[in-house]
Amino acid sequence: MRVSPPLCSLPGITLRPLTAADVPDWFAYLSIPAVTEHTSWELHGAQTLMALVREYESADSRSALRFAIVDGCRAALAGTIGLHSISSADRRGEIAYDLAPSYWGRGIATALCAAVTHWSFESLALQRVQATVLVTNTRSERVLERCGFACEGLLRGYRRVRGRPGDFKMFARLAGETPAT
Repeated sequence: MRVSPPLCSLPGITLRPLTAADVPDWFAYLSIPAVTEHTSWELHGAQTLMALVREYESADSRSALRFAIVDGCRAALAGTIGLHSISSADRRGEIAYDLAPSYWGRGIATALCAAVTHWSFESLALQRVQATVLVTNTRSERVLERCGFACEGLLRGYRRVRGRPGDFKMFARLAGETPAT
């Protein structure tokens, strides 16, 4: 399903649909071990990302939506953000995001996580936005907490992480909940 991305309130940062032209830059920063060490990303070359982009471009799929985070000042791909595991029947989706290291520590992930979560409730009529976070990914936990997500518990051995079972925390935010300020 093609949808318009949410608006971004950060100066110089925009969201747009992710395209095949983004794959080389996306693969370049996801190939940096520090970017993926606390995630379940398992890349087998740029073709892994190309297959995902084809899914995101699908006009009939509600399984995943992903947007390019673009630094307008440099016309560069700064990261991606979107939803996967979308269920229309249950009115829920799982948010996921990544940023190139040169954009870390600027509040971009927090601002866009908040924007996409709000957009998910308003534009997609979701009731629940959730996130699963590898237990070692404290940076992502902080992003979600700042966006009003609550930790709901530990999912032991939930997802394979480079061939081994990984423990994840489940975070969620429901429509109508106001993030603490």
